[in-house]
Amino acid sequence: MPTGTIPTANATSQPIQPPRVLALSAVFAGVTAALGLIPPVYVPISPAPITAQSLGIILAGAILGGRRGSASQVLFLALVALGLPLLSGGRGGIGVFFGVPWGFLIGWPVVAGLIGWLTYRLGAPYSIWKGTIINLFFGMVVLYAIGIPGMVVTGKLGWGAALAANLPYLPGDLIKCVLAAFVAKAVHSAYPGLLPWRGNAVEPTAAAAS
Repeated sequence: MPTGTIPTANATSQPIQPPRVLALSAVFAGVTAALGLIPPVYVPISPAPITAQSLGIILAGAILGGRRGSASQVLFLALVALGLPLLSGGRGGIGVFFGVPWGFLIGWPVVAGLIGWLTYRLGAPYSIWKGTIINLFFGMVVLYAIGIPGMVVTGKLGWGAALAANLPYLPGDLIKCVLAAFVAKAVHSAYPGLLPWRGNAVEPTAAAAS
């Protein structure tokens, strides 16, 4: 990866080879799992605990891009489905996908993919304020839009009750969206080859590797 010079407007990012694509996806599946070690906070009015794992979802998209970010979360959820206790609180197994928060879990790869797609579409240099807006819209608005209907259906809650149950999550999610933008900025500054330069903002693919 180029590290010594600032790329020009016509520069392209170095192709990312297939083994590295898999490695990056696995690393961020591990990041999401590691954030699950932080003890969850249970809220009486909500059936789902407050966890730090949504930070891993946002980071996966903002750093890896759409395809790799989404793949990392698909891998994570596959490991959970196989029974590994990777969710916050040591939860795992196929049963978690039939619980009240199932909509949020299904939304993780979607959100990571959308954050990554738009982040890479905008290209380098990574902007903290633009990144924060992307994180807020997809990491909160879209994720809630996917997760809350699941609570209504599975938890047999009214829409008002489901919305109220998610209010305690808002401050923490806001902090995570902003924090993720600063972390992504630091990573993309240190490894400029990850994010394509603006004007050539296409996500590198495994097929392009040489």
